[in-house]
Amino acid sequence: MPFAQNYLLEMDFDFLPKLPKSNLDDRTFKDLVEECVLRIPRYCPEWTNHNPGDPGITLIELFAWLTDQMLLRFNQVPRRNYVAFLELLGIRLNPPTPARCSLTFYLSRAQPSEVRIPVNTEVATIRTETEEAVIFTTDRELVIGNPQFKHLLTADIEQDTPQSLRDRTPANNLWHDLDETLLFDQSMTGNCFYLVLEDPENSIEGNVIAINFKGEAARTTGINPDDPPRKWEAWNGKTWQPILRSQDDDKTKGFSFSEIAQPLDGADVVLHLPQVWPKSNFGTNYSGHWIRCVYTINHEAQPSYSSSPSIVGLTVRAIGGAMDATQCIRITEELLGLSNGKAGQVFELRSQPVLERNSQLREYIQLRLASGEIEDWVEVPDFAESGAENPHYTINSQTGTVQFGPLIREPGHLKQSTQQRRHLQQGSRIVRQENSQRASLPSSTTENTLLERQYGRVPPLGSEIYMLAYRTGGGSRGNVQAGKITIIKNSIPYVKNVINYEPACGGSDAESLDEAVIRVPSLLRTRESALIPEDFERLAIRAATGAVARAHCLTKPEHTTAGIVRLLIVPNKADTDNYDFSKGMKPEEYFALSDELITEILDYMSDRKPLGVQIKLESPEYVGVSVETEVILEPKYNNPRDREEIRSLLLSTLYRFLNPLVGGLLGKGWELGRPLYPSDIFAVCQQIPGVRYLGAVKLYGLRKFDTEWFRADIPELEIDPGPLGMICSWEDENPQVGSVHQIEFRD
Repeated sequence: MPFAQNYLLEMDFDFLPKLPKSNLDDRTFKDLVEECVLRIPRYCPEWTNHNPGDPGITLIELFAWLTDQMLLRFNQVPRRNYVAFLELLGIRLNPPTPARCSLTFYLSRAQPSEVRIPVNTEVATIRTETEEAVIFTTDRELVIGNPQFKHLLTADIEQDTPQSLRDRTPANNLWHDLDETLLFDQSMTGNCFYLVLEDPENSIEGNVIAINFKGEAARTTGINPDDPPRKWEAWNGKTWQPILRSQDDDKTKGFSFSEIAQPLDGADVVLHLPQVWPKSNFGTNYSGHWIRCVYTINHEAQPSYSSSPSIVGLTVRAIGGAMDATQCIRITEELLGLSNGKAGQVFELRSQPVLERNSQLREYIQLRLASGEIEDWVEVPDFAESGAENPHYTINSQTGTVQFGPLIREPGHLKQSTQQRRHLQQGSRIVRQENSQRASLPSSTTENTLLERQYGRVPPLGSEIYMLAYRTGGGSRGNVQAGKITIIKNSIPYVKNVINYEPACGGSDAESLDEAVIRVPSLLRTRESALIPEDFERLAIRAATGAVARAHCLTKPEHTTAGIVRLLIVPNKADTDNYDFSKGMKPEEYFALSDELITEILDYMSDRKPLGVQIKLESPEYVGVSVETEVILEPKYNNPRDREEIRSLLLSTLYRFLNPLVGGLLGKGWELGRPLYPSDIFAVCQQIPGVRYLGAVKLYGLRKFDTEWFRADIPELEIDPGPLGMICSWEDENPQVGSVHQIEFRD
């Protein structure tokens, strides 16, 4: 065999990504022998001596050994070659994706000066005997400032851009001692008042503020204090964003002051300001950060104001702040080792997997040379474009392996053949020459000479190699539920506690080899462009890895418009492997499309869609279901203790089955447009141990109108969500909604 072929067969491409290999036939020598012995009575019943010393058994062992050797070679071929091709293409298994959430920090008390919560502050869930704590790290510094009132304005109508405003700002800014001021001038729906805030240090974005209103307690306004007809919003530069998290945060009870102890005692309204809250200029002289309260009627049964509420004092203070956090741990100044001055050096980071690096946050490798000089090196995806003087390196995100540039040796006669072909191509045509006339390399280049090429610079001998910073973490375990992140791992002055009001979402586990095998063909077919509906769905899921569970591209003519691609997006905001389905998933909490997710998907797809095509992201039309049924148990389970256990199991099974993420017959999420029939409930409930028989199954649909859910008065033969709808179920905190499944046991 020529030298080049021998050399190529012996090469180990250790600078390529390494993927796990699988066995096509995992039978061992022992398995083969046992299988042959078991077949003896069938094919040769006269053979009764199966002792190891029998010559026939010896022959069986011999052929089993030969077969085992063939299987060993067989396992090296088809799929192994496929994996090798993936390695040659530079395909790497995607690392896990970290979950993200918004954390709200609260102060022990309002402070006269700014309180700063540093970037990379670690917070965590509670550690238990069986589960490790899940650690989150803040993405930026949070500054809890000192907001001040600048203007108080009123308007007759609600407008995105306020035009006609009446200035109610007190003279000399005596906000704590106002003349009696009506908040709604005409006490009509649409009336609103605006508060324009400022901060000397411009540091109130994302703050949680408490606005203290003082008013007359004895004066009634005709509303229901537990259901006041008003809404609080802030202008985030693009739209008016709701900032009142819950009704309990309004201690004024809609300015009725029904629970204050003294007539002129104040009551707080706690508002969560947007994290992006730029200054805006509405009108002529009104510039600052804008919030407003609008008189609005949400439903017919809601009592309205009989007269406008009034106040006599107004103060504001910051009591906390919110910022985004990522499920990870940040490690800094890690020494990888000393360079030996050779090509292709490999080092291992102490923690893995490694999240995506950000060079602006100094997440890169730095060399400290023996001479005292410091060099910053650059991470590249591969060494294809790296020259011998380029300070490049690669990092395998899953394994934490750091690879420096390799040295490639090429046999001399291959170089000679390349140059011969180059000389033979003249004037775009091949000139045939005799062997004696062919161009040749200098005599110093022989067939066994190795030509070398260095890809990427070699770290100088004796230099210290540091990873300045990197983040490790990720995975579906980071998709923790709301209210679970409560532990501050770093002591911060004046900070009392922390909580996540929304569940963390977006975390996904590392990609498996099987998933990569499925991903690569579509990647090679269209690369990063979107041409057919499946391409748009694939890119929407890839745009926010882990944050999108499913994407459906509408194709029927009645649902499409020329030039517009409609995508129905089902977000993934929960770790479904560890989620407690005893109460289901409320659509507003788990399946609502956030502005951040929409922006992320559209930005990613803007460069990958055909020119002139508009992408419209929507949510499916979620239809709730409440199930009522009667259950007869097996006699041994018909006791109070087992009844309660089976009831809990039935409820969890129903909430899980009627779920957009893990529901349906295949457990991959309820299919878009698929109706629900009573027979589906029979099929899933009768699989539960102890259930002997199900009586009549009644299905009640829940549909949303405006912001309220309404349950059907009579049961339906089937729940049809429509072609754009999707079935879901949950236990609503408002019992009047009637979304809970009802299960009765009969003897």
